[in-house]
Amino acid sequence: MRDFSSCRRVVVKIGTNVLTRDEQLDREFVAAIAADIAAVRAEQRQVLIVTSGAIGMGAHELGVAPPISTVPMRQACAAIGQPLLMNTYRNAFAAHGVTVSQVLLTREVLNNRRSYLNLRNAVETLLSLGVLPVMNENDSVSTAEIGSTFGDNDQLSALVASKVDADLLIMLSDIDALYTSDPRRHSGAMPLRTVSALTDEVLSSAGGAGSSFATGGMRTKLSAVSIAERAGCRVVLAHGREQNVIVRLLEGQELGTLFLARDRLSNRERWILNSAAAGRVVVDHGAYNAIRKRNSLLPTGVVEVVGAFNSGAVIELCAAGSGAVRAKLVTGLGSSDLLAVMGHHSSEIASILGPGKKEIVARPEEIVFVD
Repeated sequence: MRDFSSCRRVVVKIGTNVLTRDEQLDREFVAAIAADIAAVRAEQRQVLIVTSGAIGMGAHELGVAPPISTVPMRQACAAIGQPLLMNTYRNAFAAHGVTVSQVLLTREVLNNRRSYLNLRNAVETLLSLGVLPVMNENDSVSTAEIGSTFGDNDQLSALVASKVDADLLIMLSDIDALYTSDPRRHSGAMPLRTVSALTDEVLSSAGGAGSSFATGGMRTKLSAVSIAERAGCRVVLAHGREQNVIVRLLEGQELGTLFLARDRLSNRERWILNSAAAGRVVVDHGAYNAIRKRNSLLPTGVVEVVGAFNSGAVIELCAAGSGAVRAKLVTGLGSSDLLAVMGHHSSEIASILGPGKKEIVARPEEIVFVD
């Protein structure tokens, strides 16, 4: 039997395919989920919701038929649908005496260390007041063109779970489990009830995308699991239309697929690893071997600088001869300074850049390896 008795903080992600019926918000379902979560909160657990559905609600309000592919129309639908979606949640939870709050996020909020810490403090305050945060991507201002999107709410839910140190992430989908292969195409596909690690075999079972308004598929869910597991957070993927699914999962019933967690990285390590990179450096093999042994990255080992970034930005690191990203780091030098000093010894930095500039690119505690 699964034991979630020690889980005090739970993130629940509710996907578009679960929230809607006939491409309209299913208010009866929202009411049922509210009752489920209210029962969980009565057990002295904290719950956060990551929700989809704003674009679909806005489209229905406007009478616009799916698919909605252009960014301006998706933004307009989100701007109309988000208050309607929040009002539905507010009414559903008010019936149980639960106050909800709206938290809209963009990538920039989590990438910037200061705004991320402000967000974290605000969420902690809301939880301490007994408020239930309902979180969504700020689709009315997020665009892929400016790199501010999360891509899907699967990834957003995992990032939220990581940032708030959640014990469990429950992803409610229109799929009842991870299968050995796509059950829609292979009659012999078998559900996997527990996954201890995201092996190549597990990843190969990922499928395609979902509904007209959804952006996620099984592959995005497994990517989200990868983010959560590094935070020491277990993940359950289950069908959202199972009756009392959240209560039953926390009781230990074997619904869906349970993904086990790795050892928890520190909060700062997770912030570095999950932040969108502002650029990239390529280092020689000597420098790469040195940082693998927990030494600092020095300018002399840098052979290429890609992109424009400032000091303090999170950037990717690659080893020469390989295009694979090996690590992420917080750089002590901006791209223009780094271009001027790469390949030079640290003792030469002051004469090249002037006094007061850092002589290293990153210290060991500012470097996180992706493996």
